[in-house]
Amino acid sequence: MKVLIIEDEALIAKSLNRQLAQIDSTIEVLAMLDSVEATVKWLQTNPAPDLIFMDIQLSDGVSFDIFNRVQVTTPVIFTTAYNEYAIRAFKVNSVDYLLKPVDKEFLEVALNKYKAIYTTSGEVLGEQLKLLLANMQQQNTPKYKERFLVHYKAGMVPVAEYQVAYFLKESIIYLITVSGEKLVTDYSTIDEIEEMVDPKKFFRANRQTIIHIDQIDTYKKHDTGKIDVQLKCDKNMHVDISREKANDFKNWIDN
Repeated sequence: MKVLIIEDEALIAKSLNRQLAQIDSTIEVLAMLDSVEATVKWLQTNPAPDLIFMDIQLSDGVSFDIFNRVQVTTPVIFTTAYNEYAIRAFKVNSVDYLLKPVDKEFLEVALNKYKAIYTTSGEVLGEQLKLLLANMQQQNTPKYKERFLVHYKAGMVPVAEYQVAYFLKESIIYLITVSGEKLVTDYSTIDEIEEMVDPKKFFRANRQTIIHIDQIDTYKKHDTGKIDVQLKCDKNMHVDISREKANDFKNWIDN
């Protein structure tokens, strides 16, 4: 069996190499690589190994980048400190992973699983990689606020994102609802709000205002290059978009 080890910690790579030799003397370790870049080059210039042991966090990035740059059909056993939830897609499809430090007993179990399932075909692996990458991308998707706390009567109440018309900074920061209610928030700056809202739905119009895309009624461009926006919640409310941000605003509306 020809094996490739991808691990950026030299001691762990050597330990894994030694354990593999103790478990099965016929295993040949073709190379021990420590980075995404080195792995991509090796896979592009060498025949595919029978099995890859791969750490997730490498010296120049995450190992999933390898699959985006070169086709990999070889079965993979991950050696990682990563949590089980993140690689649940692999577990369902019987591609194993080993937590560091690698236990020899678990290593042998993983090798036996590989021999039982993946010695004849790597087709299943491609689907597993797709599931894992989708799983990781979903976890890495930024989470934007869907509710905002405001003062109401004697307490605090949440306002859902779709009920927000715009945020306005005066002496304090207000949340104005689609029905025109002007509610006090505890936010300190407009910058703070800008970082927590979905940029596909909210636009930083100027230093004082962030507007919701669903509240755009009409807008027109002035000779100065500025854009005047009228909101649905208040026909008397006009928001100025500076000349510098005019193109960004039009691109935002058009997406």
